[in-house]
Amino acid sequence: MKRVLSILLTAVLLAAAGCAAPEPAESGEEPRLSVVATTYPIYLLAREVIQGVEGVEVERLDTGSVSCLHDYTLSVRDMQKIEGADLLVLNGAGLEDFMSDALASADAAVIDCSEGVELLENLSHDHAEGDEDHDHGHWDPHYWMDPRNAAEMAGNIARGLVQADPDYEGTYLSNLSRTGAFLYSWYGDLEALLNWDEGPEITGLITFHDGFQYFAQAYDLPLLAVIEEEAGSEASAKEIVEITRLVQEKDIPVIFTEVNGSDATANAIARETGCAVAQLTMLMDGPEDGTLYDDYYTGLKDNVAAIVNGFAGEELQ
Repeated sequence: MKRVLSILLTAVLLAAAGCAAPEPAESGEEPRLSVVATTYPIYLLAREVIQGVEGVEVERLDTGSVSCLHDYTLSVRDMQKIEGADLLVLNGAGLEDFMSDALASADAAVIDCSEGVELLENLSHDHAEGDEDHDHGHWDPHYWMDPRNAAEMAGNIARGLVQADPDYEGTYLSNLSRTGAFLYSWYGDLEALLNWDEGPEITGLITFHDGFQYFAQAYDLPLLAVIEEEAGSEASAKEIVEITRLVQEKDIPVIFTEVNGSDATANAIARETGCAVAQLTMLMDGPEDGTLYDDYYTGLKDNVAAIVNGFAGEELQ
């Protein structure tokens, strides 16, 4: 099973390898337009949209260093970037609540990437930490996990750049057209990998972060349960019993943690039920010279491989 999946994945990689856009030309001069992205997916999308446009620099905040942005604190370097930005590109949907004060005092124009995206209601529960309750808001902000939503994000970024830098409208829109085509093509590639004839039946996902709702919906994967585990937040005994019972009743062969997240509860359930534990990524971090293909598409492809191999009963890598 794993060998066949590996062959299919290799074919997809070869087919998409020519889609990676070239790196923008670097210059030692001060940028004429400074763009600051609040998350890594936005950073990758913005870099695609500015290809071939001189004098535009895209930076990102250090939000990839944590698994949950609700408790993120802006660093001094983050504040410097915000203060020097001409454009701030936000995820929206409540994800940037941690920087509301900085946004209120910023002079930069703001692009909200969630405009036009059909948002889903948040699955996560409020969890107590001492005497303080943490409400993660009404809308689920992890919509970039669906490549079709990423295409909508790219559109918002391109329209904001055209407004700020109209002399390069043609280049921005051309880049948008190319980027959108890639994203929809990749969506189809991953859908095919999850639905190939010899693949295992995927009876339901159990994840330990609430960031996979859009991914599950995009690929028609049943999302059976979510337990949000973050620094300072552990699953209750009741939740552990409920998930253990669900794994046993549904004969679930694998449960999923999130890269950089806690796996303590998942490992306890695995010991009790015999299921495997694998990791999924929410694509929140990557290299500064990353590309949309290498670090967005490949991350989603790795998620698909983990799910298919996990339900196929193969040894997980």
